[in-house]
Amino acid sequence: MSEIVSVDVPNDPSLFDKIVNLSKRRGFVFPSAEIYGGFRSTYDYGPIGVLLLRNVKDAWWRAMVQMRDDIVGLDAAILSPPAIWEASGHLANFTDPLVDCKVCNERFRLDKLDDPNTCPNCNSKDSFTEARQFNLMFKTYAGPLAESGAEVYLRPETAQGMFVDFANVLQTSRKKPPFGIAQIGKSFRNEITPGNFVFRTREFEQMEMEYFVPPDEASKYYEYWCTERFQWYLDLGIPADKLRLRPHDEDELSHYSSGTSDVEFLFPWGWDELEGIANRGDYDLTQHANASGEKLDYFDPATNTRYTPHVIEPAAGATRTMMAFLLAAYDEEEVRGELRTVLRLHHRLAPYKVAVLPLSKKDTLTPVAREVLKSLQPHFMCDYDETQNIGKRYRRQDELGTPYCVTVDFDSLEDAAVTVRERDSMEQDRVPIADLLAYFRERLD
Repeated sequence: MSEIVSVDVPNDPSLFDKIVNLSKRRGFVFPSAEIYGGFRSTYDYGPIGVLLLRNVKDAWWRAMVQMRDDIVGLDAAILSPPAIWEASGHLANFTDPLVDCKVCNERFRLDKLDDPNTCPNCNSKDSFTEARQFNLMFKTYAGPLAESGAEVYLRPETAQGMFVDFANVLQTSRKKPPFGIAQIGKSFRNEITPGNFVFRTREFEQMEMEYFVPPDEASKYYEYWCTERFQWYLDLGIPADKLRLRPHDEDELSHYSSGTSDVEFLFPWGWDELEGIANRGDYDLTQHANASGEKLDYFDPATNTRYTPHVIEPAAGATRTMMAFLLAAYDEEEVRGELRTVLRLHHRLAPYKVAVLPLSKKDTLTPVAREVLKSLQPHFMCDYDETQNIGKRYRRQDELGTPYCVTVDFDSLEDAAVTVRERDSMEQDRVPIADLLAYFRERLD
């Protein structure tokens, strides 16, 4: 075992820049439209990032839908008519206070300024315009004419689709409260001041679930989902000292919420939200029922009563959650006098589970390595790399967070075995090729 000297990374003020650089260099995240100078606050997820983001969403879906029998899935439309957003209150209330600096012409959200009297860009005093409310929804038009009758909106959240489809899901799924509807999908918000890499962008993905409960059980399930969702982040490797559950103060609560708590992560810039868990009451179903004229309630034959369910909503951002997992997993250590960068990602999240690395490109090794790859690909996401020396390839896989590397060497031609290297400890096992699948299933499944 090589000597390892820990480097204190969590308090490293440059951690944010390291993650941004790693993301570009290793294919996690690219600036969108970069060859045209970039397009502010939009990002493309590269070959590695798309795998990590998918694994984050799959882990959420597994916990929220696959492993439960009281939650079903939905994929609602992104485009929707104004009637939905009028009923939900978004047309009137989904706004941020916008101010402009009269000296440098930069725009800011007034409620996010450290000092409401000083411009953070040019340091001018008392240079802001009067605050005006800015609606965050993107408007577009359906059909060939841009007129008021053709107005539609890109959804600013996935939640409303689950409320609008409540009756359809209730009837077809044969569920009864308490039950939930889960959805993962793109949302769009015309943020005034997007920033902090992929944390706040105008186009992002949400992982939301609406849990419909009898009114007198809402408080119980609100507490239950606060605990469940906090534990999910711990189970996937975020250290407890990097997480907190923060209840909202009274003046923070939305008008429909009787209780909201945020799961917050300690980002390089401070504590910030990963997920909100809200007790939304019966506001949404009641609003849509009144606006549409359709019944959105539940008749309980056991008690012979009809009621509008209350809703508990855990709502997480997939992209900012992915960023938190990257920050939490990033580590540096000194190995034999050299700095090793490693992403200690939980194996469920790791973009590649196994990398197959032939020791050389010689024709004698390539067929064996390809056969090993072929045997593992139906079961795990695998990488294949035969360029550069084996040490550099190990380091590349460490930076990608790959839990295991399989090296096919010249001894493999004689003993039909390979060397398996574990990412975190760098310990190596000699494993018969015939036993590889069982070996990885035991460790990765």
